[in-house]
Amino acid sequence: MPSNTRDSARIERRLVAALTEACEIAKAEITGFDWLTHEVDYAAFAKSLQVVWVFDTRANRELAVSQDNGARMRELTASALEEAGVERPASERYVCFDSEEECHLQHGGDWRLRLAKVYGVKRK
Repeated sequence: MPSNTRDSARIERRLVAALTEACEIAKAEITGFDWLTHEVDYAAFAKSLQVVWVFDTRANRELAVSQDNGARMRELTASALEEAGVERPASERYVCFDSEEECHLQHGGDWRLRLAKVYGVKRK
């Protein structure tokens, strides 16, 4: 992907802005959706990208994913990547869905721990 740290930082800023816009759209459209996060290793972008869409409850997550909203969130993610000027990974597995409720029950509300254990995301 980028050739240096400066390029990575530039792409990261564009990606954050585009995903923030996608997040705001989803908040207005999808019941129970709260926030999203992402993680990527720019040296291995296609293999490492993770975008996690977080709902308030497990029930709202399941309802959204079972309806057309799962496809809508994937579409919003793909549009955000395009807007940021980065190639979308070939697999749809880079988009994940979770809930505050599950984080609280399984990891005591510690998102850093949950992201590392469930999604392999290691935050600094």
